[in-house]
Amino acid sequence: MARDATETRARLLRAGEQRFARDGVAGAKLSAVVRDAGQRNDSAVGYHFGSRQGLLTAIVAKHMGAMEAQREVPGADDDLVEVVRLIVAPTAALLATEDGRDFLRIIEQLAGWSGVGTGHPNEVLSGTVIGAQLERLHALIEPRLGTTIARERGALLVTFLTAALAERARARENGTRQRLGHERFVDHLVNVLSGGLSA
Repeated sequence: MARDATETRARLLRAGEQRFARDGVAGAKLSAVVRDAGQRNDSAVGYHFGSRQGLLTAIVAKHMGAMEAQREVPGADDDLVEVVRLIVAPTAALLATEDGRDFLRIIEQLAGWSGVGTGHPNEVLSGTVIGAQLERLHALIEPRLGTTIARERGALLVTFLTAALAERARARENGTRQRLGHERFVDHLVNVLSGGLSA
């Protein structure tokens, strides 16, 4: 891809993150994304990404890749709290950057996208470390809770985690003072989610 095209794609990607985070994945106007990216051609998103869904897929791939590089495959001896921490910590690390915070606000809108509650995880999780983490989590709680409740708890983990991180991302953007520093917040979130999963 030519340098100009690569730069245009990157600007559209960043503009898409901002618009999807603030106006909603469904509500954001692609014309606004194009304008924010400094482009004049209304078909720029279609040219570079194919569609709104293509732009969203590229945003997800960007951040999933960044998190995947930071994730660790759970060990056979890792307990529930440790597996939850392996899931939470790299996701919460996105709070450190503006585009990461925007992505956290986007994935809150896509909480059901993981497919964890259905027993048929989204194919984007196939072969990934986060996929292995979620499988290990299910294996830890399924014997005691049964398959249906274990899946439901896994889905609630995704919902609660994305909502909590999106709320913190919004608070950071608004300049709201945080009651807990980052490390204490992550510890607290891990404890709350682990408690909910094991209840």
